[in-house]
Amino acid sequence: MEYVRVGKIVNTHGIRGEVRIMATTDFAEERFKKGSTLYIFNSKNELVETVVVKSHRKHKNFDQVVFEGLENINLVEQFKTMIVKFAKDKKEDVLAADEFYYEDIIGCQAVTTSGEVIGEVADIMETGANDVWVIKRKGQANVLVPYVDDFVDSIDVEAKKVVIIPVPGLLG
Repeated sequence: MEYVRVGKIVNTHGIRGEVRIMATTDFAEERFKKGSTLYIFNSKNELVETVVVKSHRKHKNFDQVVFEGLENINLVEQFKTMIVKFAKDKKEDVLAADEFYYEDIIGCQAVTTSGEVIGEVADIMETGANDVWVIKRKGQANVLVPYVDDFVDSIDVEAKKVVIIPVPGLLG
């Protein structure tokens, strides 16, 4: 089974098993709704726990979630810093043509419009205005590329390739 990342558990909240999740999905209300099945992975990308959402609420910039059967801080403390995912086969066709899941972009080879290899998209940072791709280069510092039309020419998810417009100063 394939999984799609929807957030990271950053802390607990209170003593009744509520966890604070920093969402990495535009569909938090859908992903964290009562009855949803989610999967918790550790830093080695190993499945640690399958959980069902008991309750969900927004608090500041976080999603506060309680899982069924884990309504005690002592039971959820172990999940701090772990990644929350959902089963990819349940992914709805809700994305617009220019939208992608993080897993579709992370791992893509980044090249310039002239075909020069830059590196591999290693992570995506959320900045509020737009996402920023972290491109890991061999033997050089990482490159940060904002996901906007001025810098990203095209994306081929099937080929795992993104084409970057080498604007002066962008690639160092």
